[in-house]
Amino acid sequence: MEVKKNPKADLSRNSSFYFVLGLAVVMGLVWFALEWKTYDKGTDYDISLNVEDMLDEEVPMTEQIKTPPPPPPPAAPEVIEVVEDEEEVEETVIESTETSQEEEIVEVDDIVVEDVDEDIEVPFAVIEDVPVFPGCEGASDKKACFNEMMQKHIRKNFRYPEMAQEMGIQGRVAVMFTIQKDGSIGNIRLRGPDKNLEAEARRIIEKLPKMTPGKQRGRAVRVPFSIPITFKLQ
Repeated sequence: MEVKKNPKADLSRNSSFYFVLGLAVVMGLVWFALEWKTYDKGTDYDISLNVEDMLDEEVPMTEQIKTPPPPPPPAAPEVIEVVEDEEEVEETVIESTETSQEEEIVEVDDIVVEDVDEDIEVPFAVIEDVPVFPGCEGASDKKACFNEMMQKHIRKNFRYPEMAQEMGIQGRVAVMFTIQKDGSIGNIRLRGPDKNLEAEARRIIEKLPKMTPGKQRGRAVRVPFSIPITFKLQ
């Protein structure tokens, strides 16, 4: 039996047209879905009026600020009574200091300025003429002779205090004194480890002989001098 085919029933003949048409419909639906917008329903009243008051406490009213009263007016000034001065004041007359030709010019004798005896103190190391220890008058180096004679005087008059010996006290006493303008010894100052040692050092210095005072620019001056005295037990 031979199968007959109707040429009008061939569906594949328009398949491309249906594909294009279906694609256009799908794209239209997608575009419509993307462009679709929805809006919330709006209210016609002010929501700020619906805020509930959550405060339970009652807020006190602000107290009225009282303005302080104005200060009292200043007191009236006292009445000053003017008293007339009955005493007469003599006028001061300033006379001219200009001289006239008629006045006689008196010559003034030369004024003699007396030298003021200044109390100057010059250290032993820088003085021009050092104090002269007795026995050093003819020495060429009077400073060296002074120091040598000081050492001899200390060795000659040295005596170790018995109290310091018993207690085993020894050390160095720094002695400072001043050779006055008349050659005497004064202003003795001591600094040592024990009062007994200081007392002995003072006794030795007080036994120094009177010296020829030191001079600066030909004038006698005070000369401070210092020397250590060492107390050492054998």
